Amino acid sequence: MKNRYFIMRHGESQANIQGIILSNPEDGVLGYGLTEKGRKEAEISIKNNKELDSETVILSSDFKRARETAEIVKDHLGTDRIELISNLRERNFGELDKTSNKNYDLVWIEDAKDPNHKNFRVESVEEVLKRGKAVIEEAEKKYSGKKILLVSHGDTLQILMTYFLKIPSSSHREIKHLETAEIREL
Repeated sequence: MKNRYFIMRHGESQANIQGIILSNPEDGVLGYGLTEKGRKEAEISIKNNKELDSETVILSSDFKRARETAEIVKDHLGTDRIELISNLRERNFGELDKTSNKNYDLVWIEDAKDPNHKNFRVESVEEVLKRGKAVIEEAEKKYSGKKILLVSHGDTLQILMTYFLKIPSSSHREIKHLETAEIREL
């Protein structure tokens, strides 16, 4: 790779405190932004990070909770812009959207068996991986020698990590869970 990649899960969102899955772009792009705690989490996380700087390229999901997280990072680092990328959106959980976040487990059990499953009309692990890899491939064409921060969502980032770790995408839940506003280097 020509660049160094970092990932950041968005800070605590209104959907997180409501305990619901919020994956439909019709709701997520404009609504369900960060809570006050989520804003503070993002501020603390970026202040404690010593790797990222004003030259960092920020690529973010266009969902409100990720966008607001990316704005906090941008302001702290003094970077000039954020590129919003729909391929970094939350995984679509289909029929489980706006239901209890306990229903994630129903999907993750099936993910471990088959990364191509679409039970509950969810976006499959392989579909999420394909769009995540497309973000990396585009960044590799566009940039060289940069630090690139991807601000996105738990499942999207966990699945993308499998690509960097060279492990099966179906094992994305075996990777240590990303906490809200957590930053990791890939």
